[in-house]
Amino acid sequence: MKTLHLSNRTISTNLPSFVMGIVNATPDSFFDKSRGGAEDALRLVDEGADILDIGGESTRPGSEYVNADEEIRRVIPVIEGVRRHSDIPISVDTRKYEVMKVAFEAGADILNDISALEDDSRLAPFCAEMKIPVILMHKRGNPSTMQKNTVYENVFDEVNEYLKSRVEFAEAAGIAGDKIWLDVGIGFGKSMRDNFELMRRSGEILDGKYPVLMALSRKTCIGEATGRDVSERLSGTLAADMLSVLHGSSMIRVHDVKEAVDSLKVMKAFFEK
Repeated sequence: MKTLHLSNRTISTNLPSFVMGIVNATPDSFFDKSRGGAEDALRLVDEGADILDIGGESTRPGSEYVNADEEIRRVIPVIEGVRRHSDIPISVDTRKYEVMKVAFEAGADILNDISALEDDSRLAPFCAEMKIPVILMHKRGNPSTMQKNTVYENVFDEVNEYLKSRVEFAEAAGIAGDKIWLDVGIGFGKSMRDNFELMRRSGEILDGKYPVLMALSRKTCIGEATGRDVSERLSGTLAADMLSVLHGSSMIRVHDVKEAVDSLKVMKAFFEK
């Protein structure tokens, strides 16, 4: 059984992995069908999502960051709309203290930070004080430049070492170890082969001491492997997600919740004795 400790409760799943449903409150996310509001979020709840991940700043390759006020304007109505109907855990995909503070007050539960607490010095103490679980991700540069530098001597070792340093930072700031999740940053400054290496070895990150989220839904590496456009990458995504879970990932971040849940149910049934 997988568990996730929130600030005021613990959730669990009997499936091989948690399923995090993506809701992009943005006009420019790379998969247009992921863009939406509270109604779209609640549909993902009905499809079986364990967690919703709501973001107001696109981080697709080539995108530009937005300011905190705009991010708040996009995200908070979605959180409030979900909270009127559901107590599902809500993750906020942000790098900014101002956004996370307002989101937490509106009912959000988890910080999903692509900067691994580097971009805003106020985030770590805030999450420690409020006992908010954090997801720490590896990336190079920022979305507008990250795919210009994808050469590593050893991608696993470099990603592993970076995440180790960020875990140490988070724990030094007072964030409990059982509230830390890791994300290897699929597509954030990495080649297709690097991405697949990290998928294969996700269970080895920091010797498996911290659970790993795998976020590769419909990404470029799936397109490179299949030759398919983003709108046709569902089957490739499902295959990659299930392989990642078999190799140690504890949560998958997906656009297509129903299909991901069904795939995990089949995996569970296959291994039951």
